[in-house]
Amino acid sequence: MTKASDEMAATALYVRESGRPGGPATARLKILLGHLQGPAATAIAAYPTSAANISSSYHPQQFQYTLDNNVLTLEQRQFYEDNGFLVIKNLVPEADIQRYRNQFERICRKEVAPIGLQIMKDVTIAKSEFHADEKAVTKIQDFQSDEELFSYCTNPQIIKYVECFTGPNIMAMHTMLINKPPDSGKKTSRHPFHQDLHYFPFRPSNSIVCAWTAMEHIDRNNGCLVVIPGTHKGTLKPHDYPKWEGGVNIMFHGIQDYDANQPRTHLVMEKGDTVFFHPLLIHGSGRNKTQGFRKAISCHFASSNCYYTDVKGTSQEIIEKELQNLLEKKYGISKIPLKDTWKFRARIVKGERINL
Repeated sequence: MTKASDEMAATALYVRESGRPGGPATARLKILLGHLQGPAATAIAAYPTSAANISSSYHPQQFQYTLDNNVLTLEQRQFYEDNGFLVIKNLVPEADIQRYRNQFERICRKEVAPIGLQIMKDVTIAKSEFHADEKAVTKIQDFQSDEELFSYCTNPQIIKYVECFTGPNIMAMHTMLINKPPDSGKKTSRHPFHQDLHYFPFRPSNSIVCAWTAMEHIDRNNGCLVVIPGTHKGTLKPHDYPKWEGGVNIMFHGIQDYDANQPRTHLVMEKGDTVFFHPLLIHGSGRNKTQGFRKAISCHFASSNCYYTDVKGTSQEIIEKELQNLLEKKYGISKIPLKDTWKFRARIVKGERINL
C-alpha cells in the first residue's frame, strides 16, 4: 500500500466513525495519520496508559496480530498491525524498576542464586580486570524461579496488555534482565538485527509477544532498540553469527540476508516505558557508546494454546545444536531437543496451562 492510499484509508475510517464526511479532523485522525507517515519517521508512537479506549465491537477491518480487547485503542491496534510494535509510556512504576535493579545487584554479588538462572558475560569484559565484578555480567536470563524478578512477568499492567496479543491463557517463556556494557571497541555490546522467533520452537508466532521495559533513559548513545517496522509480516529468515570484525557474544545471532536499506526506527525510551513487539519483527540494538551500563528487563509471553515444533531440518537447527553443546559442556547432559528445554522454562502467569 502506498502512503497516499494509507491516508485515504485513514480518512475513510474517520468518515465511517463520524458519519459526516468532510468534517474537521479529530485528534484521533491526526494520531492515525501521523502513524501512517511511514517507518522512516524519527519519532516513535508512544501512548500513555490513560489513553481513551474504543469499543471492541467496532471492526473497521479484520485484525490479524491483535485480539479483541478493551485495553488498546483502535489506533494502537492499527499501529501494531502495521508496524509490529507498540510503545506504552510510563507503564512500570519507578519503585518496581528499583526492586529489579536491587535484585540484579544481589545476584551479581552472589547473595542469592536462583535455580536455573543463566548469567551471561561479555566476551571482552570477561577477559578484562572486571571479570570477577558485577560489571562483567551483561545479562541474566531464565529468572522464572526468582520471585522478585519474576514479579515483572506477573505485573498486572504488563499482563493486561499481553492478553491483547496472546489471549487469556498466558505463559512466561523467556525472561531477561539486560545490562548492556560500555562498548570496548569490539562491537560486542551491539546486537545484530534478528528475529526472536529464531530462538523459539513454539507456534503460532501471532500468539507470542515480547514486553521490553526500559530501566532508565535509553537512546542511541547507550544502545537503544532499533526496529524495522512492518517486518513482522514476513517469514523467519536464516540466522547465524555476524561477519563483522571483533568479538561476538554467544548466541548473538543475526539475520544473514535482509535489505539493509529498509527504513528503521530507533526507540528512545524513558524509565518505565514498555515496548510490546511481535517475534518476527526484525530488530537489534546499537553499541553502548557511554561509560554507563544500560539496563532493561523483558519477558517473552506466549499463549498456552501454542504448540511445539521440531526444528530438525530447519534454519533453527543451529540454535538446537549450540544449546545442546552448551548443556553437555556445562552439565554433562546428553542431547535434549530444543522444544524440551522450552517446556521446562515455561511458567504460567494467567489462565490455564493447555499445550505449553
